[in-house]
Parts: sequence; C-alpha cells; structure tokens
Amino acid sequence: MMEKNAKIYVAGHRGMVGSAIVRELNRQGYNNIVTRTHKELDLTRQDAVEAFFAEEKPEYVFLAAAKVGGIVANQSALADFMYDNMILEMNVIHSAWKNGCKKLEFLGSSCIYPRMAPQPMKESCLLTSELEKTNEAYALAKISGLKYCEFLNKQYGTDYISVMPTNLYGPNDNYHPTHSHVLPALIRRFHEAKVEGKSEVTCWGDGSPLREFLYVDDLANLCVFLMNNYSGDETVNAGTGKELTIKELTELVAKVIGYTGEIKWDTSKPNGTPRKLLDVSKATALGWTYKTELEDGIRLAYEDFLNNPMRAER
Repeated sequence: MMEKNAKIYVAGHRGMVGSAIVRELNRQGYNNIVTRTHKELDLTRQDAVEAFFAEEKPEYVFLAAAKVGGIVANQSALADFMYDNMILEMNVIHSAWKNGCKKLEFLGSSCIYPRMAPQPMKESCLLTSELEKTNEAYALAKISGLKYCEFLNKQYGTDYISVMPTNLYGPNDNYHPTHSHVLPALIRRFHEAKVEGKSEVTCWGDGSPLREFLYVDDLANLCVFLMNNYSGDETVNAGTGKELTIKELTELVAKVIGYTGEIKWDTSKPNGTPRKLLDVSKATALGWTYKTELEDGIRLAYEDFLNNPMRAER
C-alpha cells in the first residue's frame, strides 16, 4: 500500500488521464504529488528525465503521459506516434528503475490487442495475431512499454504493473475537430450543430461498430486501487464490460446535448475495428467495478466541454 505521504510522480498530469489520477490521489488523501509540465520536463529527452529522477527520487510513478490522437492523427503521423511514445515511456520506466522507484504503473490502451481478437478481449490475447493497421504505431509503442515493465520484473524483481483502458472520456478531454476520439468529437459536433441550428449532422461510417466507454474518473479510481492491490506481469483491463453501437452512442450524445436534427451516415468513410470489448473479469475478481453509467458520464463530459475555455483551440 502507498503511504499517504509517499512521494508520487504523475507523468502527464495535464492530460485527461493524468489529471484524473491527480484528482483521485488528492481525494484519497495523498498529499505529496510531484508533477512537471511538458515545458519543465520533456519526457522524450533522456538526460532531462534522468536528472529529474535523480533529483526527485519518487517512490511511486503513474505513467500516464503519451502522444495520442484519433484515426486521422494516427494514420498521418505513424512514425511520430511510434517514436514519441516509445522514447518517453522507456525514459521514464528506465529512470524509475535506476532510481529505486518502489512501484510503477504504466497506462496503455486497448488498441494493443489484435484487430480480430476473440471478444470480449482477455489480457492473455496480447500478441496472438496482427494489430489494427490504423493505430499500429501507437499499439507497438504501448506493447513495448508493457513488456519492458514485465521484463524488469523478471530480470530485476521490480514491482511494475500495467493497466489497459478501453475508450475513455471525461473532464480535460481533447475536443479538437480532427485530432480527437469519437466521443469528444461527437460532443463538439452536436454542440456546434445545435448552436448553429443545423438541420442535419453527418457521421463517419455506418454506425455499426461496437464500442465500450469508461469515464476517466472511474479509470483513475482503478489506477490507485491497482497500485495498492495488484502485482503481476500481466496487464489489467480497465473497462465496463458493456458495449453499444456507434449509432446508439451518437443518438445518446445528441439526446444529452439536446440536438434534434437528423443524423446521416457517410458510408464511404472508414468504420475502424468492428468490435472492441474488454473482458474485465480480472479487475472484477480483484474487487473493482466501474461506477459511472454512460449517459451520466456524457452529461458530465458535456458540462466540462462547456466550461473548457481551451476547447476551441485544442
């Protein structure tokens, strides 16, 4: 168990996941949290990361920093996604180990699992068949980070763990018009359509793919729970175990936002993976389940969007 005054470093504290972890740690009474902005510490610079760890010597590390984006961003910058993610995670994990960090938790993504993995996806299906091409670069980087934690445990007896979240949403999400994920993109699009009085909104694909969504504060709660209650080489899935079609999701977002126009589908655009549901029986067996239902979560996310002055620029 982490002591309440233990020095905890949250990498990526300004992102959606990192900020939620900081909120959760504060809520649980952890009062010695170390953070650095990207300007203060560029995690892709090995010398800077080594100097930071040598100086601060955090006892616990939550590695939530990453370069992320939706289908468009991932496909157009494969090399950048691979390099930035690979280098920053290796720098942080290696420096944590070199400086005697007691425990590190690495945050990955469900895109690490094979494109046609049996559904729902168990942790053990990792590397059993090929990846989804559109985000292969990001997936390979995340798999490498997860495996590096596992290999450090095996070679040096560390206690480094990893958690693989499903699609996330919530406060501090990225609402950029082309570089955001499906749920925040829908929130922005329907909000703008409502404000502009548009009679119809066109969405990508045919609406048939199935997706699972986890509210980011629920993930943060699991992250702290795992840091205190789990050790092992295999990753832990973070999700709800529930799924809905993109069409159902779209209708739900429109309902929450109060958009009453017509929803059309552009079937010339890609659907992405047909189904991505995590098997969450491992987290459940450890004693954890999610709390926030999707409609409530979307309402909270929309409130955050409306109060987020950066939403137009991000």
